[in-house]
Order: sequence, then structure tokens, then C-alpha cells
Amino acid sequence: MAFSIGGHLVAEELHRAGVRDLFTLCGGHIAPIYDGCLRYGIRLIDTRHEQAAAHAGDGYARLTRGPGVALVTAGPGVTDAVTGVANAYQAQSPLVLLGGAAEVRSVGRGALQEMEQLPVLRSITKWSATCTDPRRLREMVQTALRVSMAGTPGPVFLELPFDILMAQVDHNELVVPPPLPSWPRTQADPASLAAAVALLAQAEHPVIFAGSQVYWEGAHTALGQLCATSHIPVVMNGMGRGTLPADHPQALNHARKRALRGTDLVVLIGTPLDFRIGFGAGINPKAKIIQIDRDPTQFNKNRAVDVALSGSADLVLAQLADALAGHSGATLRGRMAPWLAELHAEEERGQSQINAHIAARGRPINHYQLSSTLAQALGAPGLGGGRGAIADDAVLIGDGGDVVGLGSKVLPLRRPGQWLDPGPLGCLGVGAPFAIAAKALDRDNRQRVVVLSGDGSFGLNGFDFETCIRFGMKVTVVVGNDAAWGQIRGPQVMLFGTERSPATKLAPVRYDRVVEAFGGVGFHVENPDELLPTLRQALDHPQVACVNVALDPEFVVASGAAKLTV
Repeated sequence: MAFSIGGHLVAEELHRAGVRDLFTLCGGHIAPIYDGCLRYGIRLIDTRHEQAAAHAGDGYARLTRGPGVALVTAGPGVTDAVTGVANAYQAQSPLVLLGGAAEVRSVGRGALQEMEQLPVLRSITKWSATCTDPRRLREMVQTALRVSMAGTPGPVFLELPFDILMAQVDHNELVVPPPLPSWPRTQADPASLAAAVALLAQAEHPVIFAGSQVYWEGAHTALGQLCATSHIPVVMNGMGRGTLPADHPQALNHARKRALRGTDLVVLIGTPLDFRIGFGAGINPKAKIIQIDRDPTQFNKNRAVDVALSGSADLVLAQLADALAGHSGATLRGRMAPWLAELHAEEERGQSQINAHIAARGRPINHYQLSSTLAQALGAPGLGGGRGAIADDAVLIGDGGDVVGLGSKVLPLRRPGQWLDPGPLGCLGVGAPFAIAAKALDRDNRQRVVVLSGDGSFGLNGFDFETCIRFGMKVTVVVGNDAAWGQIRGPQVMLFGTERSPATKLAPVRYDRVVEAFGGVGFHVENPDELLPTLRQALDHPQVACVNVALDPEFVVASGAAKLTV
């Protein structure tokens, strides 16, 4: 007769499911799972805040396109993780949060860190449950992992009371269902597909809008096939960035607004018509819309669509490419040359405006100079060097407001999954946690992981660069330091004036010295001529490195780049 305690059963099921890294912050309620992780060889990566553990699990999920697991203790451990869960929920990321809890036998008696945790998590998870029978622990862990990936992925929460984790279970009484197959992927309805092809065959100025689901479903190859078949220009957002390389002739960046305003047909792939597209109003009101989404609840949200194609992005895009491969595709390709030429001219105009800021050599350094120089340090061509992209081995993490928003315009990506940012919730503090996730997966230390951070966002989870140092994870963090919450301060100043913009100024902290105090290496840059060699030095340094760059606090307003987003 064999027995296991509950915490070991949790770890065993995680291991059986392929989980090899678990992000956590210690607590007495979850100690039995820790012991199980040691038994089954699961690496525990302990962060400095539970929010960071949840963000790291989210980042791990995004990079693997599978579940990422975070483990936190009861009460404040769970509540600290809520922001990370909410961010994963908005991004449709399959984060599995395991939370400790007071003993079942003590519920209602005022036990240490006792609180009702499920109601807090229910509105921001796909599924939340408590295990009250130790014999069902493996079953419920498997359910949590499966639900996180089922249909539209998203976070789940499994509450694990301490006495359930300490209970001894006879293996003969265990509920252990066999592993289930992957969630099925589906094609679009043939009649709807035919209607979409008919609209495309008539379009004069079509645009493909590639969103996060193109990345999540590995649809970049199918997207490339559709582009080759149709020659339709492409704009990207969210984790859709990089699904076409920046130097692809149909990839647009600066001409996005012109493309969406001038289009007569948008193929919207796996991205909601939310605030980022003016709730649909950012697209020509006369344009037809073909919407491809795995989540049927997104259809007709904020704006009616003409054709809805429900299914997996890779399969649906392949269907479209196949359907257009004959006469319809040739006709469509023949009409694209003038439209592409118009948009390429707009791209050049936008780039020339940015180039003027990049070429300026005065002090302080501006936001475009910072990010374009970072791109050059990572292998992209410099000013005047033509189109190109950063090196394949780089992973960029954006964690901030203006420094990231403007940086994304001049950081050319080469491949899918090369850019991570918070996603539609707009949550700051993901920089160090996402970097931890990226380096956890980079066991051979082949990737250069770079965090582009605002000085404000550094303050949320910047202590987790100490976690990077403790685990030997080589990360470079570049802090754009304008001593302000710049993305908020700029619009406040425009609306109310400099003297009526409270709570938006910060001190000019030397964040390089903060990282040095953790045991890393720091660099400080004020002279634009020193920026490129310093970034290269930091990227080549074997330790965690922080480059603190003094930025022009007036640049965003003076350049007209400031905008109010609410």
C-alpha cells in the first residue's frame, strides 16, 4: 500500500503535464507543494512579490503558448497576485494560479490569512475552484491546466487548503484521469469563407489587421502565405507584432492610421475592436469587415462585421489563402500595386519625421533616439541604413508608457514572440517578471533578453532584477528616465497646465545604482554619442546590467506625440 501527501500529488500532476518551472513567493500554506516540487524536479523560481510571480507565469505562457504556473500563499499572497491574473485575463493568456488557503476545518474561525478568495478571482478567471478532497487533487490540477487552454485561453485559479495538502492519500483511492488530448482546432464555415472570398475579390484597398491570436495559434506561416497570394498590406498589434518581419514589403508601421482610414475592407484577425482601434471608429466607417476570431463573443462587438469566420487563425488563414490561390488572388494582386505604393509613401513620410528626431544630437536624449539606438545595438540598421530588423536572438520586453509606445515605432521585429508587452490591460510592472520567464526558458543562455522600461514602471517590480541576479539570468534593462509618469503628465499639462498636473513627477533616481546594489552592473548615459557604445557594452556584459538613460521630459509634448488615452 502506497501513500502520498497532497502537496506531492499536486507536484506529481504538474510534472506529468510537462511543467518544469514554477514561479512563487514562499508561504507556510504552500510548503507541502514545495517539497513535492523537489521530489519531481520542478524548478522553483521565487520572486520578490506575488504580483511578479503571476506576471512571470503569464510571460511563460505567452512564450510557450501553453500554461504558465504561479504558486502563492494564502490571503495577501493571493491578493498580491490579482493584478497579474487580471492582466493575463485581458491578454487571454493561460496562467494557472495555485493559491494556498487556511485549513478547511478552520474556515470561519479566523485562521491565519483566512479570507474568501474565490469571489475575488472569479470575475478575472475562466474557472476558479477549491479542492476539499485530497483524493481529487491530481484530477483538479489537470482540470485547471486543461481549462486554461480550452477554447479561448485564459487564467484559472485553484485554491488548495493547507490540511488538504498535508493529508495522506492512499494511491488506491486517487482520482487520476488519463491525460486528455489537446483542445480541437477548427476551420471556418465554408459558406462564410465563400462570402469572405467574394468580398476580397471586389476590394480595392484591403488591409489585413493581424492581432495576438496570429501569434498564439502559430498562424504566422499561414499569414505569410495569404500575403503572398494576395499582396494585401498588413498592420499588426499586440502579440501580432513580428508575425510578419519588419522588412516584409507588405508590413506597415507608420502608415497604419492612413491604411485604416483609407481602406474599403479590413481582414481583422484575432484582435478586439477595443480602445486601441477607437472601438472600431478608427476604421473607415464605409469599409467592410471580415473578422476572424476563435472567440465568437467578439463578433459585432462595438461595430457590426460583414463576415464572421469562427475558428483557429492558422487554419482559417490557410483556407483563405487556398481559396484565393486561383483567379481571385491574381485579380486582387493586380490591384494592390497603387495601394501599396500610396502606403509606402506614407511609411516614408512617417519615418522621415522620426528620423529628424533621431538625428538630433542635443541633450537630453529623446525617446526615439533611445529606442532606435537600442535597435541598432541589437543588429538593426542604423539611421539611413534601409529596412531591416533586430537580431533573431533578441527578446524585447516593453514595460512603460511613452518610452514603450514611441519605442515600438522604431524597434523593428524579425519574428513572432520577439516582443512582449502588458497587453490590453495596460498594466505596468511586467518588465522583470517577463524577463525571468524568458530566461527560465533559455537554459542554454542563447537569447539576449532586454527590458525597455520607464522609470515609473521600474518602481513596481524592479526588485525582481535581484531575482534575475540570484538565478544567474543575464538580463539587460534599459530605463528611459524622464523623472515623471510621462504618459500621464504630458496630457495633463496640455489639458490643465504645468502648475495643475499633480502626482506625475518623480525624482531623477539612478536606477543603474539600484541594480548595482542588487549585485548587477550599472551604466548611466546623458550624452547621445555615448549611448550606442554603452548599450553594446551592457548587452555584452555577463551580469544583469542596467542602462539608466536621462531622457528629455519635455520631448513627448513638444514633439506632438502626447495623447490622452482613457
